[in-house]
Amino acid sequence: MNELNIAIIAHAYEGSKEASIAKTCALIERAAKGGAQLVCLSELHQGAYFCQRQNVDNFDLAKDFNSDCEFWGSIAKKHAIVLVTSLFERRSAGLYFNTAVVFEKDGSIAGKYRKMHIPDDPNFYEKFYFTPGDLGFGPIKTSLGTLGVLVCWDQWYPEAARIMALKGAEILIYPTAIGWFDGDSSDEKARQLDAWMAVQRGHAVANGLPVVAINRIGFESARLSDKNALCAGNEGIRFWGHSFVYGPQGEKLFESDEKSEVCEIIKLDKGRCENVRRWWPFLRDRRIDSYKKILKRFC
Repeated sequence: MNELNIAIIAHAYEGSKEASIAKTCALIERAAKGGAQLVCLSELHQGAYFCQRQNVDNFDLAKDFNSDCEFWGSIAKKHAIVLVTSLFERRSAGLYFNTAVVFEKDGSIAGKYRKMHIPDDPNFYEKFYFTPGDLGFGPIKTSLGTLGVLVCWDQWYPEAARIMALKGAEILIYPTAIGWFDGDSSDEKARQLDAWMAVQRGHAVANGLPVVAINRIGFESARLSDKNALCAGNEGIRFWGHSFVYGPQGEKLFESDEKSEVCEIIKLDKGRCENVRRWWPFLRDRRIDSYKKILKRFC
């Protein structure tokens, strides 16, 4: 199956988990009716981005992981799609993961990926919430092909994309939640966005694979993650959108803007990757005998 209709869906937080899920489901239905076969959602799409503040009560958001999986499995089955979701997983008391769960067309779980690289920055306090992934960089086999699903902060690391490619991934997919602070200058905002897109475009070129990024949109106050926090009126993250799809030579197939909700279907030609890798055999010419230093923190 060389031709694949992939839908990327992103929208602003709707004020509650229930309202956000209802919005997502409406967009999934629209995409499925439009011929989407693979549907990808943004990072932690069920609710607000709660990592802006450190609040132990937010761990309760993971308690419904199993029922959330049952629900999204039923949505995949209803529309006969392969569905890429991003959920907060409680594995045990004190052990929580930022987990992408991929569902098959029949609603079964095709596989999971637990976010490996965990940031810790102002308003992105993910190390407080998430244990580093313990499943490694493992592509997920589906009826539509083998998906290299990574999550947000993973997108800055060429090692993660490379390992997924070496293990047979046919597409790299990044559910994402990244944005600006309103106090940043317009020049700084432009540099950050350009860097974000450039590094992922590089993953496409270096590995000869399509790259898909699905990013949140909308402003979310830090109060959403801790109602008792003392926050300035405009303190929060303005998620910058710009969801995109690049082809295996880095050609731009789609890019959204920073404000509009996204329900876009993009046709991918997976067979093109074979030709690109024949023309540019980067994997063949790797000097694997000389890369031992890459396993050091600093040389």
